[in-house]
This record gives sequence, C-alpha cells and structure tokens, in this order.
Amino acid sequence: MSCFSGDPNFCPECGNVLPLPGAPDFIKCPRCEFIIPVQELANQVITSSVVFNPLEPMVSTGETEEDSELKGPVIDRRCSRCNKEGMVYHTRQMRSADEGQTVFFTCIHCRYQEKEDS
Repeated sequence: MSCFSGDPNFCPECGNVLPLPGAPDFIKCPRCEFIIPVQELANQVITSSVVFNPLEPMVSTGETEEDSELKGPVIDRRCSRCNKEGMVYHTRQMRSADEGQTVFFTCIHCRYQEKEDS
C-alpha cells in the first residue's frame, strides 16, 4: 500500500523525486527501488514554472548620511576630542588581505572620527 499519492513526479512509496523516464520501459526510484512502468505515466501532462520575486522599488528610510555614521555597536572607548565615553565602530579591509582590518570609530557625542589599524 502506497503512503504517497497524486503527483507523478514523486515516488508513491517513499515520496522521493523520481528521475525522468529514459530508454527502459520503467522508472526506478533511486531511494527505495520502487519500479513504476512508463505506461502508467502515458498521456499525463507534467508542467513546471519558474516564479521570480517581483521587483520592488527601493524605499528610502529618510536616513541621512550623518545618521548612518552612528549605526553600529557602541563600545566603551573615550573620544580623544570631547573626552566622553561611547563610540560606535565599523571595520573595513583597506589593505591587503594578509594584513588586519582597519577599525573606524565615531564618537556618539561630537561625531569625531578616529581610525585604528589592527
């Protein structure tokens, strides 16, 4: 007794995807060895379609360039200009791949920027 039924693309015993019919007069499931004669699939139309995600217009968040500077994790680092704690940082690979990253720090109070080669 079959566990699965319906779609001719799948094995009725284990649900595995069946291979396309070839030269032999049967289709053999590669998982459970179930054999189905090709004549059982005669006069059946198998269709497929490709669906792409629709293109959506870019939505502006209203964020300015100054606001984007202050995004990122806040760390306990003292600003060398205003001497207050709290800076955000981001990293970039500015030099060759075998050297460390460059870390850019921005003060959340005065927006002073520092960089550190690590």
